[in-house]
Amino acid sequence: MRKHLWKIVLTLVLVLGVVGYVRYYWVFGTGVKAGELNYVVHKGILFKTYEGKMIQTGIRSQNGTLESFEFLFSVSDEKVAQELMVNSGNQFNLHYREYLAPVPWRGHSKFVVDSIISMTEVHR
Repeated sequence: MRKHLWKIVLTLVLVLGVVGYVRYYWVFGTGVKAGELNYVVHKGILFKTYEGKMIQTGIRSQNGTLESFEFLFSVSDEKVAQELMVNSGNQFNLHYREYLAPVPWRGHSKFVVDSIISMTEVHR
């Protein structure tokens, strides 16, 4: 009986480990989002993370009107976050990784920006 109990416990631990890895650490997708950077902030109680919002312009809706779309993201690299903070309001192309679920020390979003592809200054 004990022999089977250890096999069951070991199997359960392995299954939970694989499920946890896939849910929180496996990169589900990567891509680039373009738009106007609204803000990037450094916030959190226990884990301080960089969180941002970018407005994607020019998205067409079903009824033909022009609408904007918000892209909420976390930033993994402090240097990238500082560069974004200094240039808030400009147009960016941001490379991101998408996870199935966020973890507190990585950020509040399942989208994590890891680099800046390009930036265009907006003159107002």
